[in-house]
Amino acid sequence: MKTDNFIQQKSFAFAVRVVNLYKYLTVEKKEFVLSKQLLRSGTSIGANIEESIGGQSDRDFLSKLSIAYKEARESMYWLKLLQATNYLTNEEANSLLNDVEEICKILGKIQITIKKRNS
Repeated sequence: MKTDNFIQQKSFAFAVRVVNLYKYLTVEKKEFVLSKQLLRSGTSIGANIEESIGGQSDRDFLSKLSIAYKEARESMYWLKLLQATNYLTNEEANSLLNDVEEICKILGKIQITIKKRNS
């Protein structure tokens, strides 16, 4: 995977949005538990993508991307829960959900490509 690519940029931008959402939820809504879970999973996506770029092998690369994918799925869960409990409006949640769903699709396709290449 080359550096400075689309998934790297997309995951970083998503992490920035999650950090800003965390600040909003803790200060304005006084919500600390769900927002902390989202902060952890939402920022972990990009961190694992960064680790995958420095992977020592395709297996290492794939392992880190798999973790990033799982963290993205977890982030979707927390966003839906924040939406269902009225901490986020539908508009706020859907904007973030669209971003993380796109990240999931891209990560899924990369994983499929790597697996096909190695089989």
